[in-house]
Amino acid sequence: MGVHVIDEANRCLNCKKPLCRQGCPINTPIPQMIQAFKGGDLNAAGDMVFENNPLSIVCSLVCNHEKQCEGHCILGKKGQPVHISSIENYISDTIFDKMKIECKPKNGKKVAVIGAGPAGITIAFLLTKEGYSVTIFDSKDKLGGVLQYGIPEFRLPKTILERYKKKLLEIGVKIRPNTAIGTALEIKDLIRDGYKSIFIGTGVWRPKTLGVKGESLGNVHYAIDYLANPDAYDLGETVAIIGMGNSAMDVARTAIRHGARKVTLYARGLHSNASDHETNYAKIDGADFQFGKQIIEINDDGPVFENLIYDDEENHIGNEEELEQVHADSTIISISQGPKSKLVNTTEGLKAGSNGLLVTDERGQTTIPGIFASGDVVLGARTVVEAVAYSKKVAEAMDEYMKSLEE
Repeated sequence: MGVHVIDEANRCLNCKKPLCRQGCPINTPIPQMIQAFKGGDLNAAGDMVFENNPLSIVCSLVCNHEKQCEGHCILGKKGQPVHISSIENYISDTIFDKMKIECKPKNGKKVAVIGAGPAGITIAFLLTKEGYSVTIFDSKDKLGGVLQYGIPEFRLPKTILERYKKKLLEIGVKIRPNTAIGTALEIKDLIRDGYKSIFIGTGVWRPKTLGVKGESLGNVHYAIDYLANPDAYDLGETVAIIGMGNSAMDVARTAIRHGARKVTLYARGLHSNASDHETNYAKIDGADFQFGKQIIEINDDGPVFENLIYDDEENHIGNEEELEQVHADSTIISISQGPKSKLVNTTEGLKAGSNGLLVTDERGQTTIPGIFASGDVVLGARTVVEAVAYSKKVAEAMDEYMKSLEE
């Protein structure tokens, strides 16, 4: 292991006001976790972390730690912060398979979870623990949603998701893969079959388009499609990536691992939008970065850019007259995603905003009583830990709703 977690745990100051915890979107009990670990009670440490965040193993690997827990660590003010993510990963990964999840006796109520991504997995764990009989429906064949099909293996080993599937089945969750609600089955069918509450966590799988000429050409692809199955693509040796967020970094690093010799990311602005760590890893892996590039069109030779002019204060003050033709075997567009519309189109009364995201109240209730939603399909493309944190609140609201049916 690159980081010795015992040494890192011993560096923790056990602050009375733990800024690390304040920096965590899901308020992980970091000092308590570390103290239990140091005290030799690994199981207690693992239990408290899982109780707070069912996806703790995943978050310990893919969170933006330098902006969250570790970025708030007091030791980071003058030196190196405690490597909290490595400690959390060691604890969570070690105890997960042997951990016994205590569930209340079955209460006779069925819950449908549409979407097996971070939000859906969280809801399934939490409501099963409360005694509900949960069935997960997912349009794809494997569990995980964006964790499975949007994050590369080198960042998140897929064996972790198989372990999550095993744990869900172990506590009685039923899983129906390759079942897209809104096609053969619709939400009205779930209601007919006695599901007392329905959760929607279908994520954002429709790529946002550039709207430029050439986007339909055979040498152009979308990031979310490429990351789902990179082996299906023959990108050639030279790859241009439009966009510079975390997803674009994943595309660049994946393309390099699949044989691309020259990979360049292009951004309209002057800075990467990805986390510092992901940006630096992409650079180390060999990706190049070009800034101040406005995409104009894509042709058979590659993308065509307009070069933007910025002043010393980074204000956009003009454009160069001559366009720049970049030669690339493949161009991949990575400028975020939006939700697909099958559920809204097939469910009367279920409303989405102008951006396609589902309309909910602050507790995840959609425009139909008993139907709730969270995750990217509500918030837009966000982080895993944000999806889990919001889903915890939604699970409580769903529990209250179903209990109110008894009154």
